[in-house]
Amino acid sequence: MLDPEQATEPADIRPVESPSGTVSVIICAYTEKRWDDLGTAIDSMRTQHRQPDDLVVVIDHNDALLARARAAFGKQARVVPNNRGKGLSGARNTGIARAAGDILVFLDDDARGEPAWLQRLLEPYEDPQVQGVGGSAVPAWPQDARPAWFPAEFDWVVGCTHSGLPTTPAAVRNPVGAAMSFRRSAFELVGGFTEGVGRIGSRPLGCEETEFGIRLRQALPSALVIHQPSAVVHHRVSPDRARPGYFWRRCYAEGLSKATITRTVGRESALSAERDYVRRTLPAATRGYLRTPGRRRAALAVITGLVVTTAGYLRGSVHPTSPATGSGRPWSAIATRPCSHAATQPPGHPATGSPGRRTTDPANDRSGERQIRRTEKQQC
Repeated sequence: MLDPEQATEPADIRPVESPSGTVSVIICAYTEKRWDDLGTAIDSMRTQHRQPDDLVVVIDHNDALLARARAAFGKQARVVPNNRGKGLSGARNTGIARAAGDILVFLDDDARGEPAWLQRLLEPYEDPQVQGVGGSAVPAWPQDARPAWFPAEFDWVVGCTHSGLPTTPAAVRNPVGAAMSFRRSAFELVGGFTEGVGRIGSRPLGCEETEFGIRLRQALPSALVIHQPSAVVHHRVSPDRARPGYFWRRCYAEGLSKATITRTVGRESALSAERDYVRRTLPAATRGYLRTPGRRRAALAVITGLVVTTAGYLRGSVHPTSPATGSGRPWSAIATRPCSHAATQPPGHPATGSPGRRTTDPANDRSGERQIRRTEKQQC
């Protein structure tokens, strides 16, 4: 086991020798305001039917929290600092580098897993084509009550599973980030999460899981990412996030984030799931809320949420920002191995070679293919 006091951040995410089928759980935290939540998340790992082989807690550029967490949890987990770019993506990349498992599981610091969560999350990996699995994140509302105006179709605003997702195991573009997992080999293939995309502190951006899932499918078209509804975590919603002001800010930030990843992976890939959501899920929800006594404000929230998200997307499209803003580290900088060495391939991959050198199906998004080629040049 690594000594957390002496741990240093490697330049690359490299494979770690470990028995087949081992599992690491990675929890990232950035503020002492969620101290009790962090303790609850860690405690929920003790009661898992399938215990993790490795527990890593990454503290995102907060020395006071780092010292406190090491003192409180040092015997249960490896508590390490985020030595990459500030933000959730950088912290997750640090966790990937520290973890020893073949399957890497990410749990938000304000979420707790039900006892069967990890066991159910791992079941789909019996299929070698499955590269990632996500579960259901159920919102834990203040006073245990959903605000009457808050539509379930927008539970993604608070980092939870929204209405419209499959209710039985099914392939999806990307998992819900609060409780998701990927094979280590997936990161070895395409690199880590793009730093600068997604949440940095309390800034309500997102889409880092979306961007990673798309890159994975562009590099490995046979890859499956599975939504496993029976793998359940409860994700606490703080009172400030249950208010209209946060709802609108998060919707606007989601639009900005979608514009950023559209430039990175292409519009077709970035917006594939959103088209069905906008054309079918939201209109049906609006009609349902209008017919339900006491829920008309939820119908208004659906409409305004869509408008605000679209406004953010248009703003981000007209005034683009770098996907690595705030970190200076695009995802291609997190290469798993130098280009002169062969990369370990996920099961079922048809080719060998260095990360980025992949045969792309011509039917796939052409802009994503061009991005892979550009990244290959940067890595080599």
